[in-house]
Amino acid sequence: MVLFLLVVVIDVVDHILVCNLVMLVLALTLAELSCILMIWAVTMREEDVNQCQIQEWYPKFKSVSIRTFIHELPESFVQYLLDDSGPFLLPASITNEDAFPNRIHNPEEEEDYQISEGSGDEAEALSAPCFPELELKVKESIETLGGAIFPKLNWSAPKDSAWISTSGTLRCTTFSEIALLLRSSDSLIHDLCHAYDSCSDKTMSRPPKFFLALRKWYPRFQPEMEFRCFVKGQTLVGISQREVTTFYPVLREKKNNVEVLIEEFFNDNVRVKFESDDYTFDVYVTEDERVKVLDFNPWGAFTLPLLFTWEELEQKAREGDDLELRIVESQCGVRPGLKTAVPYDYLDVSAGSGWDQFLRNASEELQQQTKSPEAGA
Repeated sequence: MVLFLLVVVIDVVDHILVCNLVMLVLALTLAELSCILMIWAVTMREEDVNQCQIQEWYPKFKSVSIRTFIHELPESFVQYLLDDSGPFLLPASITNEDAFPNRIHNPEEEEDYQISEGSGDEAEALSAPCFPELELKVKESIETLGGAIFPKLNWSAPKDSAWISTSGTLRCTTFSEIALLLRSSDSLIHDLCHAYDSCSDKTMSRPPKFFLALRKWYPRFQPEMEFRCFVKGQTLVGISQREVTTFYPVLREKKNNVEVLIEEFFNDNVRVKFESDDYTFDVYVTEDERVKVLDFNPWGAFTLPLLFTWEELEQKAREGDDLELRIVESQCGVRPGLKTAVPYDYLDVSAGSGWDQFLRNASEELQQQTKSPEAGA
């Protein structure tokens, strides 16, 4: 009898787990499934990843990029970004800058959060860190760049923490605002701890040095004019609208001209200078039809293929297809943002696993839907 009850309990638990898994799967969008599938299938090399660090590529492309100052980060600041053992403390500012300059201070409410005096050890443990040399360098760079910048580490910008800023964007005017965005970002953990995880020749877990890039903030930046370009074997094989969560009718009129501008820019400025064979790069096309390079990323792995799939891009490269620029052609073609319901590290995608078969089936379904007229591809 006991054995029978145990079997029943196990069956019920398994049923609940399966139902929960199905609910998570249903929460995944096609774009998210595409991302997972291609992460599963495409790898890269450490050399390719290193070439895409901003301190490596920016000096070569400074004349055709946006103005940027790059500062090497002290290891103490890197450890501050990684430390989650204590309370969330912003660095003490030697210039008395505030990460929330527009907030209203209420002395009565603030008394509730005062820390009572304790032992010397307690006071020391709760004291805010301070990085005076870095703060002064950052302050000088911000002033030189016109008073506003957006920050980026070696590879990534803290886009996932923009919500916490007073403007809801990555725009920063002080060191305190930069520290708030960096410390609040989960996506920067990729740079700090996992940049080489998808490398087939992985020998390190992190680069020896980290850098903070301060990039000039342009308030008139138009997101519809940013594009991701895919290069395979030093050949430009595809271009995708970068911001795929919105339909911009104006792009249909500019599509052919934009494709010509970007192809010419690649041939004249990128093909010879960038030292990898396979990679992606992001560009911005200005109102006066100048092309500016914004970023470089490795081919495959965690780089998003946006309106393509990696399989399509690989096939285009093999078959020598003509260059294609894809945009969101209608409201039906909008792709939702990537907010993956299941952390990829939690998925067992080994041969024969349930997820292995699920991903294979999803890959076939994805191919069918991206080829249909309603997909907007």
